[in-house]
Amino acid sequence: MRRIATVAFLAAAMVAGGPHQARAQVGPGPTPAGVAGSGITALGGVAIGAIAAGAAGPIIGTIVLGRELTPNEVYRFELSVFLGPVGWVLGPRLFPDTPGGGNQPSHNSRGPRSPRSNTAPARNINIPPPGAPFVPDEVLLEFDAGTSSQTIATLTGNLQLAPLETQTFPTTGRVLQRMRIIGSGTVRATLGRMRGAGFGQISAGQANFLYTAAQTQPPAAQSNAPNPSANPNATPSSSPSPSPDPEQYVVPKMHLLEAHRITNGDDVIVAVIDSKIDTQHPDLAGVFAGEFDALDNPNAPPHEHGTAMAGAIAAHAKLLGVSPKVKLLAVRAFAGEKESAQGTTFNILKGVQWAIGKGARIINMSFAGPPDPMLRNLLANAHLRGVVLIAAVGNAGPKSPPLYPAADPEVIGVTATDADDRLLKVANRGPQVAIAAPGVQILEPAPDGTYQVTTGTSVAAAHATGVAALLLARKPDLKPDEVRSLLERSARHIPGNKRDVGAGVIDALRAIDAINSN
Repeated sequence: MRRIATVAFLAAAMVAGGPHQARAQVGPGPTPAGVAGSGITALGGVAIGAIAAGAAGPIIGTIVLGRELTPNEVYRFELSVFLGPVGWVLGPRLFPDTPGGGNQPSHNSRGPRSPRSNTAPARNINIPPPGAPFVPDEVLLEFDAGTSSQTIATLTGNLQLAPLETQTFPTTGRVLQRMRIIGSGTVRATLGRMRGAGFGQISAGQANFLYTAAQTQPPAAQSNAPNPSANPNATPSSSPSPSPDPEQYVVPKMHLLEAHRITNGDDVIVAVIDSKIDTQHPDLAGVFAGEFDALDNPNAPPHEHGTAMAGAIAAHAKLLGVSPKVKLLAVRAFAGEKESAQGTTFNILKGVQWAIGKGARIINMSFAGPPDPMLRNLLANAHLRGVVLIAAVGNAGPKSPPLYPAADPEVIGVTATDADDRLLKVANRGPQVAIAAPGVQILEPAPDGTYQVTTGTSVAAAHATGVAALLLARKPDLKPDEVRSLLERSARHIPGNKRDVGAGVIDALRAIDAINSN
């Protein structure tokens, strides 16, 4: 409106100034009949009429066209009124039509519409960086609240997208849609088109990224655990044997027997976002408080990776987990065969949201992948709600860029060390490494009542999750940042750069003792 007023004022000044300039050049002339004594010249009357027409014109145009005029249409109209033929020429040059159909009537002119709907590009569009893994023919979109289904259908039709799934995320207030590309466009090209004009009601868009379970080698399967570290007839309420198996070096390394004399992580709710867990395994009997399958395939067989992570946290029969009395939420967001497991942004988001809704105090994420704005947003909101977030830093090697979600600021990134406190060679490095935990040649449960030996930052993250559960059982009102501080302050220093080993190797007993020193 300021620009309209400026144009009108300048044009009026030009018209009003016209008679004064004429009189200065040719001298006074006779007063035209009909205006003598009125103080208003004929040209002044024309100017007043032009101003009135300029003010009323946009209103009349709105009524005639059945829609509000765009600012550029108003500017051109005002110039035409005040400058005549000169305005007809200058108007289109100074105030051209807005690209993207800005001067066309809305397809939904009777209903509410966003001011961005026809002229603005979509916001918060993330085009995946080179090398980032993602589902090759899918994108995730978020639309402005109140966007009609007709408008969504029009926008997605223009982008050659077909809806696959819609999910509401109460934690962030978002409604996300998973879309399949039905044309010849690529993910990057489709997202790039959204950055152009005409997609203003798309508030966010990105690829459906792929994540890999952070395990460095296939687990070595064993039919039974050799020389069990605890009484084979033990139950979650009984005390384990003080003579752990040498293969389960985690027990003395983390001082678990001593820590369990103080707390066993009783009833702390821990979500494991992973592949399907064997909830019937004897070492995991009685610890599950709920299950959720984000892939909606309840008949899928249990998987090695998820079962091992659950065992690292809560095993309590032949093996001894870090927190044997927690309550686990088994969240299947990953699928795969044998040792490999892969998950997508959308399924991980669904799993995390479900876990938050079930009251999870800790979420274990033993996987790694590319930076992901939508996952980062959900995790940041979970952190604000008091959820402790723990993730594996990944096994892509020292030269790898940071992997996520461990590199997100609200997440505690965990690397892996062996029985001699040596860093796992293929572990990622960087400032995202907060702490280290045992993660090389670890004996854990496997599907169908068997056992396996596994290596990777995945199982190290699960061990750290178990210690966090011990802390929350001891002091339930701890905030996520306080849990991080306790883990880091109580870690045992080992040789190595902080970017490699973080604060050192986690220790369950020292972490519990650190609560008393706060």
